[in-house]
Amino acid sequence: MKGKMLLASILSFLLIQGSLGAQNSQEQGPAQERIRENVYTLRLIRMTQALDLTEEQTSRIYPALGRIEKDKANVQKKFASGLRELKDLLGSSRAGDEELVARVRALQALRKDLRNLDDEFERILDENLTTVQKASYVIFSVDFYKGLWENLNKARLIRNKRNP
Repeated sequence: MKGKMLLASILSFLLIQGSLGAQNSQEQGPAQERIRENVYTLRLIRMTQALDLTEEQTSRIYPALGRIEKDKANVQKKFASGLRELKDLLGSSRAGDEELVARVRALQALRKDLRNLDDEFERILDENLTTVQKASYVIFSVDFYKGLWENLNKARLIRNKRNP
């Protein structure tokens, strides 16, 4: 148990350090990528422990999760870019209805792509987990992202105290 807590603490520290490391806009891309990788690694470790995955389950789930997370990262980058463009368009006087509708539809399509990737991962879990593990995953997922959110908020508070 102490080992799990130590590992979780170390990975949480790395996550927080990565989020504090982005000082200027040029560093933000690589820093965000490091954060994403740290979260991914932490999620894999915690999921393995929480679900008590076998080697066989791990060999089927991890590659799919890696591919899906990479695909989601690409879609999320496109979504962020499209959202910035939409904000810029709305802030300008050149925003026409047709262009706004096209941008909104493109963003909706990207959100649908994200949902489809999440659904694909859920299907993979359904095919490879026992009923108890599926139930445990639901709880794990909520707890993991709640803890992640709390740690990110703490990191923001620390950053804001350093850079008022």
